[in-house]
Amino acid sequence: MSKARIDARFAALKAEGRAGFVAYVMAGDPDAATALAILKGLPGAGADLIELGFPFSDPMAEGPPIQRAAQRALAAGMTLSGVLELARAFRAGDAATPLILMGYMNLILHRGIETFAHDAAQVGVDGVIVVDCPPEEAAPLAKALDAADVALIRLASPTSDDERLKVVVKGTSGFVYYISVAGVTGVKEADAAAVAPAVERVRRASGLPVAVGFGIKTPERAAAIARVADAVVVGSALVDEVAAALEMNEDVSARVLLKAESLAKAVRAARIGQTTV
Repeated sequence: MSKARIDARFAALKAEGRAGFVAYVMAGDPDAATALAILKGLPGAGADLIELGFPFSDPMAEGPPIQRAAQRALAAGMTLSGVLELARAFRAGDAATPLILMGYMNLILHRGIETFAHDAAQVGVDGVIVVDCPPEEAAPLAKALDAADVALIRLASPTSDDERLKVVVKGTSGFVYYISVAGVTGVKEADAAAVAPAVERVRRASGLPVAVGFGIKTPERAAAIARVADAVVVGSALVDEVAAALEMNEDVSARVLLKAESLAKAVRAARIGQTTV
């Protein structure tokens, strides 16, 4: 069902006249059992789609919060096989919420591209974002994922001009992930006024929904982006809650899900009384 699950979710969001809330969490952070509890709780907290990061030792697109999340997960023994098992366990109890894996090419190459694509499909993964795989190098991965009916979701950024967008969106399915700020995750803040025309440009180039991420940490900022995008991605703000809960010796999953709920409510309410995009 993979790609169809993403398409169905965005069609439902459009029918409801609202943006989607995409929650990013790191697989295995701070341990596999807690990560699974968070995963299982996210749909109930309001997540429309979930991005599940697979930890990597050198996550070049990530700022300090997600770097630390990856380090915690790796220290707890999380592997790519473990990530896929988390996905399998989540899907066993949720047949509707799209699940996207997000990470880096090294681990996929180590597993084998075709094997990874097959295994991802088997456990119920709907899409894959590979941060460091440019379109020019993506043909083998794109072919394997397409054969497995798993969406390859590509990234566009403020530096992607019209010519580059044509390359970026070719072969992309599900949605396009628009990086709202130049730089790494969790550092700068997204500006809705600057994002709005970029989202329109990416929509025109791709014909797909556009999810906006990077630089969105508060409910207020999430609501502002939700008024101009098809979906809002939040990651660093959620993994920050893992770190805070550990420091305060609090229930990690409860704290993360409470933050997710506040963000989801802001996204859902953002367009009330406004014309939809």
